[in-house]
Amino acid sequence: MGSVRKASAWLGLVDDNEDERYYDDDYSEGAESQDAWVTDPRVKVATDTAEEKGRRIGTVTPDSFRDARAIGELFRDGVPVIMNLTAMEAADAKRVVDFAAGLVFGLRGSIDRVSTRVFLLSPADTEIISGDPGAHRSDGFFNQS
Repeated sequence: MGSVRKASAWLGLVDDNEDERYYDDDYSEGAESQDAWVTDPRVKVATDTAEEKGRRIGTVTPDSFRDARAIGELFRDGVPVIMNLTAMEAADAKRVVDFAAGLVFGLRGSIDRVSTRVFLLSPADTEIISGDPGAHRSDGFFNQS
C-alpha cells in the first residue's frame, strides 16, 4: 500500500483493507457489533450498564502507531482512555503520544502521565482528582491532631 493510500486510510477517507489480516477469523467473520473497536482484543471497555451510566474507561495497549485510531475513536466518543505504551518501541510510542497530545488539544481534554509509558487521556467534562495526601482537606476523617 502506498504512503498516500496509507495516509488516506488513516484519516478515514478510504477503506483500509489491510486491517483484516491482523485479526483472527473469529473476529472478522463474527457477528457485527455496534462499535467496530469492540472486536479488537487490545481494547477493553466496561459493560453495557456502565456505558448507560456514562462510567466507562477504555484501556488500549497498542502494538504500533496503526492502533492510534482505536485511541482516537474512544476519546472522540467522550470515553477516558488509558494508553499503555510499554509494549511499543520508543519511536512509535513517541508518535502515539504526539497523536494523543493533538487529540487532547483539539477536543479540549487533558493528558496525564500515570507511570512510565502509561498515560490517561481525559475528556473536557472529566475531573481528575489527585491522589496526593496534601491535596485533600486537612479536617478529614484521619486527622486526629
